[in-house]
Amino acid sequence: MTESLRIILVTAVSFGVAAAFANQCRRPTWWPGRLVLRNMNRRHSGVTDWGLSHVAVEKGFTILDVGCGGGRTIQKLAAMASTGRVCGIDYSAASVATARSLNAASTGSGRVDIQRGSVSRLPYPDATFDLVTAVETHYYWPDLPADLREILRVLKPGGKLAIIAETYRGRSFDLVYRPAMKLLRATYLTVAEHRDLLSQAGYTEVAVSEERGKGWICAVGRRVL
Repeated sequence: MTESLRIILVTAVSFGVAAAFANQCRRPTWWPGRLVLRNMNRRHSGVTDWGLSHVAVEKGFTILDVGCGGGRTIQKLAAMASTGRVCGIDYSAASVATARSLNAASTGSGRVDIQRGSVSRLPYPDATFDLVTAVETHYYWPDLPADLREILRVLKPGGKLAIIAETYRGRSFDLVYRPAMKLLRATYLTVAEHRDLLSQAGYTEVAVSEERGKGWICAVGRRVL
């Protein structure tokens, strides 16, 4: 095998592995997806805790976690809303199965409900939730402006949406992250673009917080009374 052919083959294999991993991040499937979900539960715990510190979570809240992944955020929210109810939705069957397994005790008691579905068509009535969370997921939504309006529909008057993510355009070391976000086919927004997007979708009192040292972002918007 010539050196040039070897380089081509190594490059092709590396690209294939990277593309396969990117697809698993977007939509976990089968056993590779389960591994990715376990890693997400561990890796996203810190940014989730930081993001949730920007919203009040009352004990009796009814909460929706959009793109619930492996279910760790649901577990956290169920502990915070100890007399309320937490719903989770994800379009990946592997995510739903993993999240249900992690929250088996709470789903059995009826305090937690996890379904397969899309953010673009949420299976809930108008004005259902006090709080909607979206952790490390809005990058992948098919129609971000319309999907934000769909979340607004299911929020109660005065309810809030919290978008929590571990990277954004303009963060420190941004040039390192841009190729990865392009590979993931992810929507990569600046702080100002997050703020404008929520405002244009109809949210009020929009506030965007950054943890610049870690590159984290939390965008919070409220449904008007």
